[in-house]
Amino acid sequence: MKIVTVVGARPQFIKAAAVSRVLRAEMEEILVHTGQHYDANMSEVFFTELDIPYPDMQLHIGSGGHGAQTGQMLQAIEQVLLDVHPDAVLVYGDTNSTLAGALAAAKLHLPVAHVEAGLRSFNRRMPEEINRVMTDHLATLLFAPTAPAVENLHREGIAATTIHLVGDVMYDAARYYRARAEDRSDVLARERLDSRAYLLATVHRAENTDDPARLRAIWQGLCQLAERMPVALPLHPRTRGVVTALGLTPSPHLRLLEPVGYLDMVMLEQHAAAIITDSGGVQKEAFFARVPCITLREETEWVETIDAGANRLVGADTARLLAAVDTALGQTHTLPDPGPYYGDGKATARIAALLGRLHDGYPA
Repeated sequence: MKIVTVVGARPQFIKAAAVSRVLRAEMEEILVHTGQHYDANMSEVFFTELDIPYPDMQLHIGSGGHGAQTGQMLQAIEQVLLDVHPDAVLVYGDTNSTLAGALAAAKLHLPVAHVEAGLRSFNRRMPEEINRVMTDHLATLLFAPTAPAVENLHREGIAATTIHLVGDVMYDAARYYRARAEDRSDVLARERLDSRAYLLATVHRAENTDDPARLRAIWQGLCQLAERMPVALPLHPRTRGVVTALGLTPSPHLRLLEPVGYLDMVMLEQHAAAIITDSGGVQKEAFFARVPCITLREETEWVETIDAGANRLVGADTARLLAAVDTALGQTHTLPDPGPYYGDGKATARIAALLGRLHDGYPA
């Protein structure tokens, strides 16, 4: 059986690392990298660190507006599918690469399998929300990571036979790579950070970086926090460009880092006192590490992190951010085990088994 897997962005590389390791033991996989993240620190380092098979095809699409980028990806992926004749196409998450892969496959009447199906922020202003909703409604197999994700798909009228609660592949990856990160990463020594004595922050979503008022409020909050405790901020290249254009300058203890690889990020997350982010993946990774998270958004698709008391939503409000960090640092209780929310670490095996059944005409 031949599967084409489409990836293009950092979170997808991590998920593909977990799934491809199992998939390639049982079937042929052709890994296609769209080039959505093309910076070496955002892309190549993940393939070398995580032992992901190097992409069989590089499309080199690069950055651009949503329409132009998705359109170029759609055209290029369609040609790949026409050339290699796969049995199915596997896509991950909610990026433009995800939607382009699903559209190209659906138009060629190929089965689409979607990892992380059913997530909803219910905010249609987010491009990621549009991508994930459309991909779910194109998909033949929907691999939901959580029970709330399954409920979302049922409410949208998607056929129950196509929906499968498999668990979260990023939880599989976190469990698998945790020891490797402790063994191989020297990021704490390199950045002169002491365990539990710094905050970790990431900011990259368009709703924050494309709105000067929101970004200024977040930046002000991070700078004020850095006066109390060092704040490590790995900067997405696009965020760095916006920060420079707005003339935002960091306080002395706000440490601007280049994008880091997965193993370094795992170490930074594991040893942070608290994590501040607008990333969906980092919200989960914080919970996996059992470190309090503060999310720079008004909603989250990972609602279970809120229910478990592991995450707080503060939007782009400076005062709310400062108060939430104070609360998180003052916590005396241990966060709950993420396992009951995200599975038993065997999501990848379930996905491979369900893909294998496509040859038998499943689902009918």
